[in-house]
Amino acid sequence: MTKLATMLSGSPYQGYSYAYPHKTAYRPLPAAVDLRDLWANEDRDSLFLYLHVPFCEMRCGFCNLFTQANPRKEAANNYLSALEREACEAREALGDAQFARIAIGGGTPTFLDIAGLEQVFRLMTAMGAEPRKAPLSIETSPDTIDDEKLSLLKDWGTTRISIGVQSFLESETSAVLRPQKRAKVDEALSRLRLARLPVLNIDLIYGMPGQTVESWLTSVQNAMEYRPQELYLYPLYVRPVTGLGRAEKEWDDLRLDCYREARHLLLECGYEQVSMRMFSSRGAATNPGPVYCCQDDGMVGLGCGARSYTRGLHYSREFAVGAAHVRAILADYIARPGPAFRFADYGFSLSPEEQRRRYLIQSLLQVAGLSISQYRQRFGSDVMTDFAELGELESRGLAQRTSDRLQLTPAGLERSDIIGPWLYSSRVVELMNCYETK
Repeated sequence: MTKLATMLSGSPYQGYSYAYPHKTAYRPLPAAVDLRDLWANEDRDSLFLYLHVPFCEMRCGFCNLFTQANPRKEAANNYLSALEREACEAREALGDAQFARIAIGGGTPTFLDIAGLEQVFRLMTAMGAEPRKAPLSIETSPDTIDDEKLSLLKDWGTTRISIGVQSFLESETSAVLRPQKRAKVDEALSRLRLARLPVLNIDLIYGMPGQTVESWLTSVQNAMEYRPQELYLYPLYVRPVTGLGRAEKEWDDLRLDCYREARHLLLECGYEQVSMRMFSSRGAATNPGPVYCCQDDGMVGLGCGARSYTRGLHYSREFAVGAAHVRAILADYIARPGPAFRFADYGFSLSPEEQRRRYLIQSLLQVAGLSISQYRQRFGSDVMTDFAELGELESRGLAQRTSDRLQLTPAGLERSDIIGPWLYSSRVVELMNCYETK
């Protein structure tokens, strides 16, 4: 059997594939790299600015993000002070940079109080970003959004808000260690709908303990009642060190049926599929703003849990999930003086081959697929020659090729979390396999 055949014979959910290389392939760099040298020869006309707020009101059982539940106010304030020091050094290293897109994630950024959120927004302008001119996205949760915070978000030009609901059934969210009241969810969504931000996104999860296809579709239908411009549908992954990962039980696997039924429902109701996870309503309002392309433009990530991308190096702070290790990393971050943020010392260096592989994976896992001519223009070679194994996707009916495009079929798209890891390099796979989640 080929490698792909072996992977296809198992679960369709073998690795949550959303970025390449995966963060578990990052390691301490052989030598620290000065950010001024790193960014000196990069195109800085259309960057993505990402700020990470690693705080939540609770830690969900499925969560493997870099976040801390209910920190003391003093700890949050100290973190924001360190974030300012990091931003100051990053701004100096970048020089005359332009930002085409901005996002605040976490964690749950709206866990911060009004003063904390104001501080984060002011940081953007200090970086040279213009929130009221570039698309700006922020994440929230039912328990942390109120009218005062929403007013602040609107004043700063927020164009997209993403709320993690996961399920509208209290029994299902309790089963994944995320106790939330349905009334609170409806209250938050009504508030967000009335705010009339250009884009409302709702996150849902399928494959929860006790969930059925019918109960899952009920949640999807409940979400659509609030007319979100976007819906992200995530299969449940049970990862090491998380609350669910420590539970000794078998997981019912009805995820593929849930995905197929929800996809059918959303397409019937006027949504378009963008990727395996993302669905967008036709004619959804968007902020035109400057153009950003994840394939061509860099990303500047600030804060613990944030990643930055240049062509040849992806870098970040050290990653952890367990509470003790998260606290230790945060303590080190908060204690750093400004000059310590001038260097990248943890990440992954991308060889030319890895750059081609990243471009392929990031393109192919979208419904629009890979432009063969754009690949050739960028790398000076033919993608079907560079990655001859792609022919197996066609022969198995998982992809189809036109004169200038390679696209996954519906059968291939629903197996994105196999096809992505299948295309990972042996080096990345080896690093991921020997990574010890802390």
